[in-house]
Amino acid sequence: MIIKSLELYNFRNYETLKVEFSPNVTIFYGDNAQGKTNILEAIYVACTTKSQKGSRDRELIRFNEPTAFLRVFIDDDGLSRKIDMQLKEKAGKGIAIDGIPIKKASELQGMINIISFSTTDLGIIKDGPSERRRFCDMELCQLDKIYSHNLVNYEKTVEQRNNLLKQISFNAELKDTLDIWDDQICSFGSYIIEKRRNFIVEINKLAVKIHDILTEGKEKLEIEYSPNVSEENFKNELLQNRDKDIILKSSSTGPHRDDIIFLINGNDAKKYGSQGQQRTASLSLKLAELELVKQRTGKNPVLLLDDVLSELDRNRQTKLLQNISGVQTVITCTGLDELVKNRVRHDKVYKVKAGTVTEDRI
Repeated sequence: MIIKSLELYNFRNYETLKVEFSPNVTIFYGDNAQGKTNILEAIYVACTTKSQKGSRDRELIRFNEPTAFLRVFIDDDGLSRKIDMQLKEKAGKGIAIDGIPIKKASELQGMINIISFSTTDLGIIKDGPSERRRFCDMELCQLDKIYSHNLVNYEKTVEQRNNLLKQISFNAELKDTLDIWDDQICSFGSYIIEKRRNFIVEINKLAVKIHDILTEGKEKLEIEYSPNVSEENFKNELLQNRDKDIILKSSSTGPHRDDIIFLINGNDAKKYGSQGQQRTASLSLKLAELELVKQRTGKNPVLLLDDVLSELDRNRQTKLLQNISGVQTVITCTGLDELVKNRVRHDKVYKVKAGTVTEDRI
């Protein structure tokens, strides 16, 4: 499955845009802050309903405009498919597949798998746990619609429980109603914990092998899931921490506090790994994600590389490029240097300047 074209109206800095993609490699180049990343974000939003950057819908709409529109044409083994999406500043998304409106965004998820790899992902190990949780959630939501359902409801329930915790400080009688929210949090959260654990086990098996190749056997990578609470103890710990939660006015127990640990030769990579080791581990993680999607779906995902090549040394660049053979890839970069010209087989190249996209004939 590949993306054939993208159309945008009032999305980010684009009033209108229509671009076509190669089934192999398409490159967008230009100076920073011209709109290259916005194109990748539009692809991700149109195919998953979410921004890989965590942006809210109103942030995606062009300034002084009430709505934005996105349209993507997909080739599904010779069958043409179309996704239409409308983003509204003060309402939910409107989505249609092949001209037929869908009621739930989850109906779109998994239709085509997208993997995004940006300079931010290179810092996933040294960044905070929220980025590592988001990595899990972004992929699991594409692979498992039930996971997406549970995650959305879990986040809503935690938010409602937190609001109740704030109200209890003014009305202590509301404390008894926490049992209702705790039951829902446990129900949705236990599913999330189980699926994250299984996901990390699968990713670890693949990443260990990839990392061994990247480091020529000099380093051993291990990725471990560090849950805030187990499914079995979830309800009890919510109850035990209730008084503390009331004081803090925030829920301290649940998968919204999870983390992922990266070990290199048995040592915590976040604390003791060099920048080079952290970047190699991050690259191993993304390549493992790419391989996992292939195994789970039997199809190649679409890969978005947002200015990543410039941040990798020659060895890591080579390993990355070797692993994207046969995968539809969209790359952004600041310039068409010799590395890109000579080492990446590209069929389409676009220059991006101030929200204007022009195809280069190279």
